[in-house]
Amino acid sequence: MDKTLILRIEGRVQGVGYRAWAVRAARGLQLSGWVRNCADGAVEALISGPGEAVDRFLAAAHRGPPAAQVSRVTAEPSAVTAPLPFSERPTV
Repeated sequence: MDKTLILRIEGRVQGVGYRAWAVRAARGLQLSGWVRNCADGAVEALISGPGEAVDRFLAAAHRGPPAAQVSRVTAEPSAVTAPLPFSERPTV
């Protein structure tokens, strides 16, 4: 069953390659959606796909790339349609 989540990732997650890492990880899991930086220093991501793949991405999001220091990840269900391919969006 497909699942769609909006994630908010906090900590040292900007300037460390988090968005590029998220694009690679999501595409590797064949997920749709996007990732972007937020003006407040967090990263947001919309991820959609098979429940197991979404759960795997969510678990990996707590670690991120090697230079990241993730302090918190919040996930909320979303009814928004996620575009393919998974992509990086401008900062909001």
